[in-house]
Amino acid sequence: MIKLGTLVGTLALCIAAGPAAFAAEITVKTLNSGPGGMMVFDPAFVKLAPGDSIKFVPQDKGHNAELIKGMAPEGAETFKTVLGKEEVVKFDKPGVYGIKCSPHYLMGMIAVVVVGDKPENLEAAKAVTHNKLAAKRFEPLLAQVQ
Repeated sequence: MIKLGTLVGTLALCIAAGPAAFAAEITVKTLNSGPGGMMVFDPAFVKLAPGDSIKFVPQDKGHNAELIKGMAPEGAETFKTVLGKEEVVKFDKPGVYGIKCSPHYLMGMIAVVVVGDKPENLEAAKAVTHNKLAAKRFEPLLAQVQ
């Protein structure tokens, strides 16, 4: 039998922790070969709630994750993970984020992260120019944004 004091204390702790207590962490692998071809993020499209995180896991050496300039909501923090190192990035601001692997961007290694339900920066993200391979991979991913 649960004591009332314990239940009230647990409830108070959950309320004090706020939404962070319920934040999710999604794993995204960086691969030399995987779904979608060579040099990919898996998955390449991720939908999050504000406050959720992505753990970028380099399955193959030589990969990282970096925010693409112009492909993030206003006020979002930039990031660039260390090559070959597993790192967690938290996404607080609602919007569309374009992600690249710095060494393999020319080979089209990109991903799209959508935070929240109404990404107000979608048109700005679509307007960013990319190399041919990255642009080709961005097209179907950005088409998934609702």
